[in-house]
Amino acid sequence: MNHKIIRTITALTAATALLTTACVSEPEKGPMAEAVWVKDQWANAADTGMAAVFGSIANTGAREVRIVGGTSPQAGTVEIHEVVADDSGAKTMREKEGGLAIPAGEARELIPGGDHLMLMDLTEPLLPGADVEVTLRFEDGSTLPVTAQVRDFAGGNEEYAPDGHHHGDEGGGGHHHG
Repeated sequence: MNHKIIRTITALTAATALLTTACVSEPEKGPMAEAVWVKDQWANAADTGMAAVFGSIANTGAREVRIVGGTSPQAGTVEIHEVVADDSGAKTMREKEGGLAIPAGEARELIPGGDHLMLMDLTEPLLPGADVEVTLRFEDGSTLPVTAQVRDFAGGNEEYAPDGHHHGDEGGGGHHHG
């Protein structure tokens, strides 16, 4: 075989290997938000204080993603919260340390009585049938806008964490969530 042909084949093989490697590793470098979709999202109605956002969040990417917070024009603060049982078995809501991790190819449910987004210091009432806008913030700084429908929901009446992160009874039913 001619040396020029062999060199061309070798160069094409090397280029193909480089392109294949680049394609495989590219999802690892993209923004976390691009690998995530949210469905069935909704928020509980509240006049003042706080409200929770629930739904299903799926990671279609090849690496873990982590939601660390968010923003909303309808709330002063958006945090990721969890509900845990204390020593007496009473349920307590608290901020979820480290945010919400979603492994590659998996989904997490934000549910009453479990993990959820907490809209705190509402800037306006969240009325049934209206929408609330939330922008999820990921560990890498990327963001994902989400619109959730507001629904009537009384919730599970959890107690709030006594660690100084006390939400208190701010009235309006906003503190009632599952």
